[in-house]
Amino acid sequence: MKRGITVLLCVGAVFVVGYITASKWAIKHESLTFYDPARDNRPVPVDIAVRRDKEMQANAGMIKLPVAILNHGNTVKNTEYSFLANVFAARGYIVVSIQHDLPTDPPMVTKVGELYVGRLKQIQRGVANIRFAVEEMKNVQPNADYDHLTVVGHSMGGDITMYFAKQYPEEVKKVVTLDNLRVPFVTSGKFKILSFRSHDPQFKADPGVVPTEDICEKEGITVVKTEFQHNDMRDTGSETAKASIQSMLDKFLADSDTSDSTPVEVSTPKVLAEPGPVAPYVPVGKEPEKVKPLTH
Repeated sequence: MKRGITVLLCVGAVFVVGYITASKWAIKHESLTFYDPARDNRPVPVDIAVRRDKEMQANAGMIKLPVAILNHGNTVKNTEYSFLANVFAARGYIVVSIQHDLPTDPPMVTKVGELYVGRLKQIQRGVANIRFAVEEMKNVQPNADYDHLTVVGHSMGGDITMYFAKQYPEEVKKVVTLDNLRVPFVTSGKFKILSFRSHDPQFKADPGVVPTEDICEKEGITVVKTEFQHNDMRDTGSETAKASIQSMLDKFLADSDTSDSTPVEVSTPKVLAEPGPVAPYVPVGKEPEKVKPLTH
């Protein structure tokens, strides 16, 4: 049965305290910088979050860690999404938060009327960063499943996330976005999608980004409409917003992680967002083009 209601998830303080405790005592954060020789040794900083006990088991060859790639929003640092990273790490993932833009990058210039308002090169740069960081992570932690990624992103990072899933669906197991505004959802049904949408008059998704209710139901896309602002969806947001998102994300992971290890189709959405018209064309390709460093 279809549902189109707006959901505001309410959780108790115990949940929040639990993740704060896990962050301080059970989850390790480590910052590294990789250098991509194919792009003039461009620095690709990453913040890695992993549960200490799970890392020990992986190092002993007992398990393979699931991998989550976390992508930040425009002008936001990769370290400003610890409330998301801690949910994944608490569930046994190794989380790789990538810094896509650098202080040395020229400012991004958007152009109304162009594809993704002219952000395509920045999105492609983000995809190149993901692919490079994943290859480097195989040396840092070889006992992880890099063949079935969970890709996550907020705002511009959500667009990078969705574009990566569009280009490399065979490498993706789950997609989580928070208010991506430019790149239309993948609607092939090849992997599970969870997306949080803000209630913010200044941040509106372009027409066709969010699929229709019928497509969401058919392809297993879960869209959660919230009463939160766009910028509440990072560490600087309200505790209510962060705890609510954590709760829904944790449930999504609990449900999906109990399924088979290969991507599967699902059929019933939880909550659906306002439908939009037909999505615009999204370029696809097996390898991202090399581009000069640009800001997002």
